[in-house]
Amino acid sequence: MLLGVLTALASLSAGAQQPASTNGGTAAPAAQAATGAVDPRVAIAAKIPGARVEDLHASPVPGLFQLNHGADVMYVTADGKYALYGDLFSLANKENLTEDVRRDVRAKLIASIPESEMVIFGPSNPKYTVTVFTDVDCAYCRELHSQIADYNHRGIRVRYIAYPRSGPNTESWTKAEQVWCSKDRNAALTAAKLDQPLQAKACPANPVAKEYALGKDFSLTGTPAIVMPDGELVTGYLSPVLLAQHLRETQGK
Repeated sequence: MLLGVLTALASLSAGAQQPASTNGGTAAPAAQAATGAVDPRVAIAAKIPGARVEDLHASPVPGLFQLNHGADVMYVTADGKYALYGDLFSLANKENLTEDVRRDVRAKLIASIPESEMVIFGPSNPKYTVTVFTDVDCAYCRELHSQIADYNHRGIRVRYIAYPRSGPNTESWTKAEQVWCSKDRNAALTAAKLDQPLQAKACPANPVAKEYALGKDFSLTGTPAIVMPDGELVTGYLSPVLLAQHLRETQGK
């Protein structure tokens, strides 16, 4: 998603050297200058389409700001002249600092979706909980769901969030809404993944659009997309055996 911002920045680079306008948009920097505390983020945000001051944060590298858009991360120099899109590593401890940020943001975004807006399959005493962006017409989503009992048997609770890849006003989107509007959502989701017709009609009060927007914030490229408890994103299908093994290795249980 932020790659598009870089493209837009390139097209605006010539205009970046023009003097600032004297309209009301410069009021905030002027006020800050009057107090002697100019926030460099104001000038940077003005050069980046769609960026807000609060999206810019200090990075571990002096003179480099971190720009967040959903769970996507980009870096911008303090003078607003250069932007970097990629991962920032600490050579001291070989830690991917950018991925740490992404995981933290993903975990917070997932936490913003109440479980009452998810379709959940789980054992009574789960060891782990994962959140899965799913499309009822996706072949590997269907493969994953065909083994839901095995995931549950291994102590994995699966929370489904709708992500119809084809987008609004498509058959997959309508099916996702029908699942949500069914009296028994778990049974309806299973039926949809078996390509069985659904009886419920799409209803207006459903979370499909909100969950689809969340997937966009995650820059999803496909489904299933599995979000681990710590915010790690695994794109693609993992068998019950491999997912359980991964959770044991990474979640410390």
